Formats: sequence, C-alpha cells, structure tokens
Amino acid sequence: MSDSGFVPTRITLVKGVGRHKEKLASFEESLRKAGIAHLNLVRVSSIFPPNCRLVPNKNIQDLRAGEVTFVVMSETATDEAHRLVAASVGVAVPKNPQNYGYLSEHHSFGQTDEEAGVYAEDLAAQMLATILGVEFNADGSWDERKELWRISDLIVRTSNVTQSAVGKAGLWTTVLSAAVLLP
Repeated sequence: MSDSGFVPTRITLVKGVGRHKEKLASFEESLRKAGIAHLNLVRVSSIFPPNCRLVPNKNIQDLRAGEVTFVVMSETATDEAHRLVAASVGVAVPKNPQNYGYLSEHHSFGQTDEEAGVYAEDLAAQMLATILGVEFNADGSWDERKELWRISDLIVRTSNVTQSAVGKAGLWTTVLSAAVLLP
C-alpha cells in the first residue's frame, strides 16, 4: 500500500444558494455563499477517510486562493419560478475511526431541507452498513434505522448539510452543499 497519496484528516461541511439571470453566475454565487468560490475544486467520490474528523467551516479560511481542494459536492439548479430545489451531502461515520465511512450526494426537486437531508443521511448510512455487514432496511422508519445503528454498535453517527431554495421568475437559482476535504 502506497503512502504517497493525499488522505484528508479533516472535513468541513458548507452550503450556499445563488441567484442570477445567468446559470453559471448563479452557480458562482452559490460557491461564494458557501465560502469556497476562491478555490479550484475537484470533485471526488464518497469516502469519509479513516481517522478523519468533522471540523467547523472556519477552517476554509486557511486555504489560499486558487488552492486545489477536493470536495464531495451536490448541486441543483432551476430557472422555474416557485420550483423547490435541494442539494444535500449525507455523512455516515463508523464507530471505529480506523475504518472509512461514507459521504453521499443527493440532488432533488420538491424536497424540503429536512426531507433531502434525511434521504442523504440514509444513503450514506446504507453504503456504510453494506461494508460493515449490518442489515439496512431502507423502507423502515428513520427511528427504526437509528435504533438498528445503535444496536449494531458499528455506526457512530450520521449527519448532513443541506441547502434548499425556491426558484424565482427570471433568475437561475442554484443550491449546493459540499463536504470539503482538508489536510
């Protein structure tokens, strides 16, 4: 196994919403609101690294403008008035910090922050449960699943970062949520 690759030790969660007549400018505004517009973002897949910890997003201030930064990011955009859009990143962390966890991206229309957030958490927990050998019933209630995780004693916590917004006439509305991977 090689030790030459970058393995993040911290992750911070951010979110933002942008509105503009141009779609790209709307996306840029959502990045600004999330505090990550000054970075060169590289999207990566959904692994929460071993021995990594969640930290407050004030840690982004340590990153220099133009710095290449890895993210797990969800984004959704609409130019329809009154259209509800949501973007969410779910987090599932195993009890044993030596094991890796999962991050999930969920993009939706018509879901509130809470609905999209719970869905994203469920996705991350389901992926983690699969590698831990824990049975996971995606059709069960949220409380039943939380109880199963507690009984299994393998998943320590789940969380999410979610941004939703309602589209406005004549403007693009972009929502994004991201897990920013830090050294």
